[in-house]
Amino acid sequence: MDFPVYLPLGPYEIHPHWLFEALAYFIGFRLYLRIRSKGQMPTVQAIWIVVAAVLGAAIGSKVLFWLEDPLLTWRSLTENPVYLMEGKTIVGGLLGGLIGVEGMKRRIGWARRTGDDYAIPLIVGMMIGRIGCFLTGLDDHTYGTPTSWWTGIDFGDGILRHPTQLYEIAFLALLLLALMLLRRRKVLPEGGQFQLFMLTYLLFRLLIDFIKPTPHPYLGLHAIQVACLLGLLYYIPLAAAMLRQQRKGVTPHV
Repeated sequence: MDFPVYLPLGPYEIHPHWLFEALAYFIGFRLYLRIRSKGQMPTVQAIWIVVAAVLGAAIGSKVLFWLEDPLLTWRSLTENPVYLMEGKTIVGGLLGGLIGVEGMKRRIGWARRTGDDYAIPLIVGMMIGRIGCFLTGLDDHTYGTPTSWWTGIDFGDGILRHPTQLYEIAFLALLLLALMLLRRRKVLPEGGQFQLFMLTYLLFRLLIDFIKPTPHPYLGLHAIQVACLLGLLYYIPLAAAMLRQQRKGVTPHV
């Protein structure tokens, strides 16, 4: 297989990154509209929540990308400004979107949890997006370190590397099945689906980024790993409190 894997569309060849990223946004949003809980929030307030999520995600994904290689980011300010506009990170988008949503909820006075409707659409969108990352190959910079495992893939430079994009797709597929089962059985309290998604995904990214050839300037950690740790420190107490409230038969509204 030659990377990037351009996809034929009539007389044209489409770059896989842009195609699958567009599909991820489109399918994820359509899925959200289909499964979201209708009538729980007034339309105007729901729109403001979505706007805050989008803006927060855009800012967070960009800022965390800049922090991945701070020296390169600093040099790019004068030598290559285009670099500053190119990349983005999923973890930064998730945490930035979370900050945006929570800030907007406080502003409009909405106390109930709103994340459950986003968990499954986010997972589906991320899986689709990672297909594009994999098919892009080395240019996407989401591959893993060299490996002798049977899973190793040559992305075009003659070196077998961990296909971390495929590892993530497999992980997300298992998480999707688990959340769909839990959603059907209604065993989680309000907000539990989104918290489970965030906890497991942040933990997965914390671990998988150890086998990515990216700078680790923060006490041996990558910027994304630091962000994952901060996210876990935020969510673990919330999840523990939710479990305690569930045992007492109390429905949390915080």
